[in-house]
Amino acid sequence: MEESAGPAPILLFDSGVGGLTVLAELRALMPQAPVIYAADIAGLPYGAKTEAEIAARVSGLLGRMAERFQPRLICIACNTASTIALGMVRDALETPIVGTVPAIKPAAAMTKTGTIGLLGTEATVRQRYVDDLEREFAKGKTLLRYGANDLVALGEAKLRGDTVSVDAVADAAKGLVLQENGQDLDTVVLACTHFPLLEPELREAFGPEVRFIHGADGIARRIASLVEGQAFERAKPDFAVTTGPADDFDRLAPAFARHGIEHLVQF
Repeated sequence: MEESAGPAPILLFDSGVGGLTVLAELRALMPQAPVIYAADIAGLPYGAKTEAEIAARVSGLLGRMAERFQPRLICIACNTASTIALGMVRDALETPIVGTVPAIKPAAAMTKTGTIGLLGTEATVRQRYVDDLEREFAKGKTLLRYGANDLVALGEAKLRGDTVSVDAVADAAKGLVLQENGQDLDTVVLACTHFPLLEPELREAFGPEVRFIHGADGIARRIASLVEGQAFERAKPDFAVTTGPADDFDRLAPAFARHGIEHLVQF
């Protein structure tokens, strides 16, 4: 990329604020990189939508955002959107795209019992992409899947400053351990960028013998590798855009401020 492209931002896209878990890792690696955070809150929750709805929505929004913001790279910081729409977006845009992949490979290497849990949205856990990851990286292991859509709303609520109880989180995720072989779980993949926001509650709900793994650090490293050697220049403060109501977005201002984003606007 030419030196003049220094102000070109990295665009982080998610259905809501789960992508802040990726932004936190990206800030740690590349504090100098200009970032625009895009939250499709009007489309939340993705996990309850059909594949066709998600693919059309994500590709349409990212096409408009790429045209308006001219990012150097787009990260789809959403497992549901990535597993469904990543190929379509890559075909439609010339901008480099980084997706979010459920961390099944490292989980398979970590497990001692051979039983892995996958917590995602309903739309994510049923994807053939997940079947492919299981076949390639978890051969000989048992992978239990559960679509915990309610955890998305709980993660959003926690970031808005609402009280979220361990009981509510446990109730939303209990379908994972109630399956056959659920008692053997020792490693759980958090296959939604919202879910690490609830990791303290999940740890308490599942107990000390269960470890949790997510891909935010790996995504940040992938972004860093793709823009290595490029010039960065923050011509204006980083900001966030939402497709939802601006007043609702304002409730998230403290959460964004913790990640160096002070300006929230409607897209």
